[in-house]
Order: sequence, then structure tokens, then C-alpha cells
Amino acid sequence: MDFEVACTDGFETVGKKIPERTTPIHAGKHDITTGSSTYDLATGLQYGVATGSKQLVKFMTEHIQLIHSPPYRNWQTILSAGNTSAFEIVLRMLGQTGEHLLVEQYTYTTVFETGLPLGFKFAQIGMDKDGLLPEDLDHILSTWDEAARGGKKPRLLYTIPTGQNPAGMTQPLPRRQAIYRVAQKHDIFIIEDDPYYFIQMPVYQPGATTTTTLVTSVEEYAKTLVPSYLRLDTDGRVLRMDSFSKIIAPGARMGWVTASDQVIERMLRAHEVSVQNPSGFSQVAIFKLLNDSWGHLGLIKWLAHLRGEYTKRRDALLEAYDTFLPREIVNWVPPTSGFFAWISIDWKQHPEADVKSTLQIETEIYDAATKRGALIVPGSWFLPDQGKGGMEGVFFRMTYASSSFEDMREAIERVGKALRVIFQSETAGMVESRL
Repeated sequence: MDFEVACTDGFETVGKKIPERTTPIHAGKHDITTGSSTYDLATGLQYGVATGSKQLVKFMTEHIQLIHSPPYRNWQTILSAGNTSAFEIVLRMLGQTGEHLLVEQYTYTTVFETGLPLGFKFAQIGMDKDGLLPEDLDHILSTWDEAARGGKKPRLLYTIPTGQNPAGMTQPLPRRQAIYRVAQKHDIFIIEDDPYYFIQMPVYQPGATTTTTLVTSVEEYAKTLVPSYLRLDTDGRVLRMDSFSKIIAPGARMGWVTASDQVIERMLRAHEVSVQNPSGFSQVAIFKLLNDSWGHLGLIKWLAHLRGEYTKRRDALLEAYDTFLPREIVNWVPPTSGFFAWISIDWKQHPEADVKSTLQIETEIYDAATKRGALIVPGSWFLPDQGKGGMEGVFFRMTYASSSFEDMREAIERVGKALRVIFQSETAGMVESRL
């Protein structure tokens, strides 16, 4: 098996294509026998152990120690078949039918699609520009009424702390510390789903030129990242899910999970009767890339390169927001991590706000944007009941992950046009004539 990867000495270049100078990688059948590698196809394509290959587990365990340095001894890392699979296994492993899962007010739709068939209910926690509110979490848990809520006090908190999907906010360190203290107070176990952890970006500055910081050590790079819940976890009450999907290749369908050895042992047993282990091809390819080619410093250089590239993409989308969205109707907080930029619509300014529900107004905006060829994701899709029980506000998620700068700009211009027409803005005529 042969493939090529970018050379790490080109990763400091932002705004250009991935360097054309590449390094060939070969994965042979008998690399272990010949002494050219500690992992090969003869091993990787056999039935594997449920932890994932010991070679790749070793590398990812070293990575966890370098980046997160969990403050207790008996933690372990296991490979997963991606975060969606890992989350489903975690719910089966730690939860019970009929209990409530604590989640952010708006959260990743797969959480509901996974939890509902397993019999879970959801207790939504309020959010602000810094993410999940610890005081709301504490209030809900302190005043939990089993009869009124229809279930026992929750034991599990699911959170996407960095570049939250869909709202894009990142919990700063003081917020994470406060939430962890609430978890200690109420004996809550935290499921930390953090696929965007390495897509942390500088604060948005209109017109600024994006540069990539030269990375000279893993330790120095780690200091630029907001500490994870795993790094704060003195009690062993955090299970952290990481993924290769946002940093290497979604098609690899592989990630890694870190928690106490007791929890990982249970996950190992669950793997034995479900996914067994990730694809052997994926494990061999990623091991050859990370261990035999890049090493830990090379991986960090790649992650720093991604940070720079996504910063440029985020800035392009936000510049389009500034140019085309009507500020009298739309508000947003520039994201500092992840792939998503969340907008809030002042629905009360809608001409029929007194007779239309927020869900109806959201649907009207979505339909108008779609008819103009701009696909935006309604906020109601990130609620357990998809807004059927009523919504406090109208929100939309947009992404800068893959579209070209030109397409992003064109899409936002069309969204701005749709909003001005619907809300009968004074500038609607001007925008119509320009388009």
C-alpha cells in the first residue's frame, strides 16, 4: 500500500495550496519482519484487538500525555470507529433507558438521533457567548424534581466545549473550571466531545493578515490551546472523544477515546461485541503517517497549518457577514474555534411577529434563502423536538469548512437579500437592484 503525504517543512505556509513536495509512504506486508516498521499489513489486516492496534494506541497515548497531561495516573486511551460510534457505545455503557442526558441548549443533531432510540430524554442547559452556563447547570441539578421531570436526577453531561456544534462558541478556561466544579458538586460524569479542539483560532480582526506561527515544540504549541476537561480532570469523571475526521480524513472513520482505566475496560468489552476495532487499512495508513513519517512534532506542525487555513476561511465568511447581512436584524459572535458561525435573527422585527411563531419565521427565512440558492441550517434542527415545542429565538448555522471564498461570499449576499425582503428593510430595494 503506497500513498504520499505533504512534507512538514511546508506547513508554515498559509493561503497557498498544500505543498506539492510530498513524502512517499509505503506499507508493506512484512515491514515488521524486515525491520522497516513496527506495524505492517500482515498484522493490520488480521482480526485485531478491541483496543485498536497497540502501535497506534501507543502513539495516541503519547499524544494525550503531551497535549492534555491528565492529572491522575490510571487513565488509558482506546481507538474508536469515530466519535459517532464512540458516543453510541458510551450511552449504552454509562446510561439507562428513561434517564435524562444533560446537553447544551442547542447541540449536534446526532446526539438526539443516537439517544432517542436508546430511550434517553434530554435536559437542556442554557448558553451564552462562552457556551454552557454553569449556574444554569447547577440550578437544574439542585432543583431537580423527579416527579415533574419524569425521571431521576441526571448523571451524564454531554458537551462540545471547543467550536461548539452548532453555535461555534468555545468555553474559556474559567468557564470549564466552573462547570467541572458543578460536576463535582452533583457527581456528574462529563462526556467531552472535542473534534474541533485543534481548530482554535485567534480573535477575529477585520482586514488582518493570517499567518501561521512557526512551531518548534509540541509543548509550546500545547500552551496556545484552551485546556481540555481531561486536563482539568482530577477525579476521573471525564471521558474525552477525539477524532481524525476534522484533522486527517473523515473517511478513515477512526478516533480515540481517553478516560479512566475502569471506563476504558468497559468500552473494550463493548467493542468486542460491536465494532471490534477500526478498519485495519485506516489504522495502518494513519500509523505510517503519524509514527513513521511525521512524528509528534510533524503532527503538531500540520495542526498549526490547519489552524491558519481555517482562520482564513472563517475571516472570509465573517467579512461577508459584515458586508451583506443587515446589522439591524442579524447579530453574531465571531467564533474562535471550529467550523461554524452562528447567527441570531431579531425575529421581533418581522412584520408579522405578532401572529407568526418563531418556528414559522425561521421556516420562512430558510425557504427564502434556499430558493435563492443559499443553504443555511435552521437552529431548530439542533433541538430535541426540532422547535415544535416553541423556541425563544431564531438562529441559523453556517459553515466555512469547505466552500470556496467566492461561494461563501455569494451565499451570504443571497441570505442578506432574503432577510431584507422578508423584514421589509429600507435597503431591500438597493440589494434587489444590485443582484
